[in-house]
Amino acid sequence: MSDLVRALTESPASIPSSLFGLPEQPAHERVLFATDEQTGLKTILAVHSTARGPAFGGCRFWTYDNELAALNDALRLSQGMSLKNALANLPFGGGKAVIIKPAGDFDRPALFAAFGRAVASLNGAYITAEDVGTTTADMRVVQQHTQFVSGIPREGAFGGDPSPKTAWGVFVSIDEGVKRVLGRSSLEGVTVALQGLGAVGWHLAEFLHKAGAQLVVADVNADKVARAQAELKARAVSVNEILSVQADVLAPCALGAVLNAQSIPAIQAKLIAGAANNQLATVADGDALQARGITYLPDYLVNAGGIVSVAREFRNEGEESKVMAEVSEIRGRVAELLERIKVSGNTPGREADAWARSKLVKPV
Repeated sequence: MSDLVRALTESPASIPSSLFGLPEQPAHERVLFATDEQTGLKTILAVHSTARGPAFGGCRFWTYDNELAALNDALRLSQGMSLKNALANLPFGGGKAVIIKPAGDFDRPALFAAFGRAVASLNGAYITAEDVGTTTADMRVVQQHTQFVSGIPREGAFGGDPSPKTAWGVFVSIDEGVKRVLGRSSLEGVTVALQGLGAVGWHLAEFLHKAGAQLVVADVNADKVARAQAELKARAVSVNEILSVQADVLAPCALGAVLNAQSIPAIQAKLIAGAANNQLATVADGDALQARGITYLPDYLVNAGGIVSVAREFRNEGEESKVMAEVSEIRGRVAELLERIKVSGNTPGREADAWARSKLVKPV
């Protein structure tokens, strides 16, 4: 019995209303399931929308409980990319790929070569890049099989790891939120609880430390936590404590759906802004945060720095200072969102969603 059949049989409550899209949402334009027996590749490439241009979004390499969980992740992430790219005013639609990490030993370059061929089969409808679990080395392998890939270091030209740009966008969002929501003039002395010290989380921690913030950190990697304690004067707590720790700001920078019915009642921070995708388990969880007086800055608004970077690289328009300036424009969109909700009365999540969907049209 396949993982997907088993999931459908044993967990009927988790079955999506359609294999082509998320519940109560229009169907995705295209969902490709691709396998390669020789390498063990099992990948799902989800093209949510090409209304603004080719679907652009990274590739996640992860161990999933079952194939249905991988599909759900691909669908949620690709829809998020449509909203992210629209709010960032990029001439791209939204897409995402997930690769189910094979059990046991496998040939990683061969697997990503097979993935590159799967991307090529979409003939430019989807452009890939790095995401959780993938690296610039993986993207170099993909590049040998398709031109529709970005996030690759180039000699004498802009490109490569987009994580510092993602972190900078989150940083300016926190800075703006602290001023507008918490009424603080700067980040000096502001306590930030940071969940996850991966590529983006670490860069964000460095930016926050330099700005004078007090860090509380958690990560499954004990070495990263120890480094943060030594270099950034961070206080460490367990991964089970980080969401509920006493802090001014909570920055989720690990995986999605961490803001849910179980975690929200214990959150003490008054502002949430982090790099993780799909932080809300459901739209209603955003309402629950608002009811508790917690302002949530939607992830696809604040973490768009990475896609801005790889989009510039793909169009061969990259220049460090110009890209950083474009990423810094996220600050202004955070300010605009907070002004919009004063007028509409919506939660930030619902307002950002409506704002982004209004922009899911071909750029003028």
